[in-house]
Amino acid sequence: MTQRLEDILAGGDRLFEGFFEWLEGQYDAASGGFYYARSSRDSGAFVPDIESTAQALGIIERCGLLHRLSDGIKAGLVRFFQSKQDPATGYFYDADPNMRTDDVMVGRALGYSVGALRKLGAAPLHPLPGNRHMAPAYCRSPEEYAEWLRSVSLVNSWRGCDRLCNSAPYLSQMPQDEREPFLREALSYFASIQDPATGLWGEGTPYVRISGTFKLLTFYNRFQAPLPRTAEIYRSLMRALQSEEAVDMCYIRNPISLLTSMKLRIPEQDVRIIAEITLQNMARLKRADGGFSRELDHSPPAPNVAQVKPGEYYPDMPEAVPLGKGEMEGDMNAGTQAILIRYSLRELGGLQERELDAADSAFSNLRAAADTSFRV
Repeated sequence: MTQRLEDILAGGDRLFEGFFEWLEGQYDAASGGFYYARSSRDSGAFVPDIESTAQALGIIERCGLLHRLSDGIKAGLVRFFQSKQDPATGYFYDADPNMRTDDVMVGRALGYSVGALRKLGAAPLHPLPGNRHMAPAYCRSPEEYAEWLRSVSLVNSWRGCDRLCNSAPYLSQMPQDEREPFLREALSYFASIQDPATGLWGEGTPYVRISGTFKLLTFYNRFQAPLPRTAEIYRSLMRALQSEEAVDMCYIRNPISLLTSMKLRIPEQDVRIIAEITLQNMARLKRADGGFSRELDHSPPAPNVAQVKPGEYYPDMPEAVPLGKGEMEGDMNAGTQAILIRYSLRELGGLQERELDAADSAFSNLRAAADTSFRV
């Protein structure tokens, strides 16, 4: 199987031609951050955002290229994230005021910023929310947390489970003895609402439910808890891969991340089927600018509301926080997922890790631009 799978994945690597050049083009030396898409940069209507910048850093690290970033770029990235922290609350915010009202975006920004600063050998300038009792009200007691968990709608599994697992960063900041009763409430509740036939959570189309299940997986992994009913989840994944259209890069990435995390013994034929379908779906999202688009017909302008597709519903959706113009273009959200898929497929097939080829000149332009900006 190894050579046949290697041949399949080698074809997948060709999808990344021009990708690192696209990534370089998203960098902004003045702020030290990265834009979401080309239209974000070219329109002059947007600024680099927390999530895109953290995702760009994650791509560079995952591809073994962090050493190519000059000290000037790294210092700029540290400055970017530190400048986003609100000293009064400890949270990290983007420029758009609507971002502050989206609890999922706020939670993700907290995790992304702290993680990025850690990768860069730095730390936040101010205490984090959990350190000053600025966490959400549901963190006041396990009982309030349990009540909040049950209040979250799962009519759209992807959005609902995203909200549920958004509590994980706050729990992780608690001392272990304080965290345990909160964690018991969460795991007990999740177990009680898991579909025993499919292993999935919540409502929606198969890919929406798989995406919700992937979101909850991040919660289980964060606290090193085993994911229940993995055999049922596996059967649901294989059915969806072979029968559903993947109209969103998340629908391609989420099954792969679930499969690699579950550590199952997957038949050789299934691995090849998974790889071939996954790469065919990815190819449909490759764009002329070298990047990948999150959705088939365009890059969603506001990824914070892109989980709920036209014709679908979720109560009390937040205001859209646009990051780009929504053109047929690559975007950072899809790019980071494409990279994760590429490396996860090798892991899934039990193949030796191999870095994605990048030209020797990759990020040399960033070095010059960043270092120049810091000398001014």
